[in-house]
Amino acid sequence: MLLRYFLYFILCCCFSAFADTRGMQPEDYYRFVFVAEPQLAPNGKQVAFVHTTIAADKRERLSNLWLVATDGKSPPRQLSFSNADSSPVWSPDGSMLAFISGREVGQQLYILPMEGGEARAITALKQAGIRDVKWSPDGQQLLLTLSVDPTVTDPRTEKSKSNQAQADVVVITDALYKRNGGGYLNERRSGLWLLDLNSEKLTKLTGDARWHDHSAAFSPDGKQIVFASDRSADALEGSMQQGLYLYQLSDGSTKQLTTLPGNASAPQWSPDGRRLLYQYQADYFTPEQLVLLTLRDGTNKQVAVDWDRNANSMQWLNNDRILLSADHLGARPLFELNLRRDKTQIRLSEQGSASNVSLSANGKQLSYLWQDALNLPEIWFQTESNAPRQLTQFNQALLAELTLQPLESFWFEHEQGKSQGFFIKPLGWQAGQSYPLVLNIKGGPGGMWGDEWFHEFQMMAARGYAVVFTNYRGSTGYGFAHQHAVHADYGGVDYRDNMAVLDTVLQQHDWLDATRLFITGGSHGGFLTNWITTQTSRFKAAVTQRSVSNWISEAGTQQFPPNAMRREFAGSIWESYDLYWDRSPLKHADKVTTPTLIIHSTADHITPIGQGEEWFYALKANQVPVEMVVFKDENHSLSRSGTPVNLVERLKRILDWFERYHQPTKA
Repeated sequence: MLLRYFLYFILCCCFSAFADTRGMQPEDYYRFVFVAEPQLAPNGKQVAFVHTTIAADKRERLSNLWLVATDGKSPPRQLSFSNADSSPVWSPDGSMLAFISGREVGQQLYILPMEGGEARAITALKQAGIRDVKWSPDGQQLLLTLSVDPTVTDPRTEKSKSNQAQADVVVITDALYKRNGGGYLNERRSGLWLLDLNSEKLTKLTGDARWHDHSAAFSPDGKQIVFASDRSADALEGSMQQGLYLYQLSDGSTKQLTTLPGNASAPQWSPDGRRLLYQYQADYFTPEQLVLLTLRDGTNKQVAVDWDRNANSMQWLNNDRILLSADHLGARPLFELNLRRDKTQIRLSEQGSASNVSLSANGKQLSYLWQDALNLPEIWFQTESNAPRQLTQFNQALLAELTLQPLESFWFEHEQGKSQGFFIKPLGWQAGQSYPLVLNIKGGPGGMWGDEWFHEFQMMAARGYAVVFTNYRGSTGYGFAHQHAVHADYGGVDYRDNMAVLDTVLQQHDWLDATRLFITGGSHGGFLTNWITTQTSRFKAAVTQRSVSNWISEAGTQQFPPNAMRREFAGSIWESYDLYWDRSPLKHADKVTTPTLIIHSTADHITPIGQGEEWFYALKANQVPVEMVVFKDENHSLSRSGTPVNLVERLKRILDWFERYHQPTKA
């Protein structure tokens, strides 16, 4: 009898706990805590990171530095309080933390002594932006990558102003002339500068109006600096001719290293300073490779040739082992490359997504961000001999209030093989009931969705929608053949994969209501949303976001140069006109019947606002129910880093548009 009452009590508690939870709503975004940029101390005992919350006015993000011990015995503690701090970097001995802060006018570099004391500004830049910061091995200097006019000799001085009235003009001569979130580019170029901590002297090392220098790092002995730069005649025209360079601190000389012809990037020194590992691509639609450059004789050797993945990051563990991160079958594990055997295998996190890896000085400990479909990114820690340990749980209280839906993986067939799909059931699913389905299309076509935090899916599930998506051909994480199959075929294999994943999930789940199908997507997913509604009337409603409607006008107004479009469409507009126009949804807009909500932003330079306006005009002209929501001053990244209140408003409008059309079709 006692056991029966005990079991009854446990069951009541479980049901009560479930009853107290709810589905996720758009406004929950304001309560998210975002952790980023974890940096493991050289001794492996602490992790510095950036902690970001949404301000009370719902328009700002408040970012401060925090610290957490890796032994897990004490909670994280706040280090800075300016609400404008980022990019922490430990000094080699762990005694200081350099970071970038916007607490003063413009961004400046600060130093925080870890034994106590206030952070102090060590730059007073008035004509430059800080792109990157690296410590010298002896901790006496900082290597800064600054965005500055190359003619400026001292970026700490004010720019001289003329007493004469100046016209408000921008003179454009280069193909690369604007950037998403940055608007029209100015005369600034990225170059390398050296800051001496004792004298606070700032010395220019490189910089030229004809190119950008970046991805710089000190050699282990501190005598040389490697960096990447495209110094070809077409550097500002979108070429694929980036090389690697060595700067000698002893005499200020620079020499180009011999790399494989094509694009070399992300150079990483081996611990002994004898070799460089870099990423290499012969051309845009060719496989990406890892290459070892031996400095003594200048030989280049491709490694991990059979790996068939794109490295998102690379770090040496020791002279024989390299840690890599990469997209892989809907997850983002950490891989380890053994150079002696030239073999790559998964070291950590076959499920979920690991990123932002930081190593201790001896390479035996690491910190990283980890997330999956049910958990926001948090900081984890691992040693070579112990299991991973979670160090932060900032979102635990919010997640305890919510009932979230797990992500289900499946595979479906197409004419070239198989692709992976993902499915989420609606919240509160019950057998015998029918439910609507949303086809949500990722952007790209590169990149990958999968087992990672995506609040949009959970909000749709909370409203009673099932959600399906696929990493269609063109996506990373499935090999180069899969990734490059979409070349010069936008609206082809990518379209067929999305329709195939839709049909597959409808066949697998007879409780899905085929008369209540909805579709949405952003960027390339927005293009495919437009394209699909020109090919079928199966969907009750569509939401197209930051989309492309006309490849001809897109080519001439986006931030990418003519060279990029030539590669994507196997020729210029004049060489491949039929392909540009035939694959433009605008050409086929008279076939659209699906009620469509258009979401676009005025500062979008990847898919400019005109693309949304052309689609609105076309649907209006053809009497299709349509609305256009324009977010002022937002850019292509509205859904990820837009002003919080606008980001949430976007989510609400997507759900509300579907809600208008979600009722079952009457017989």
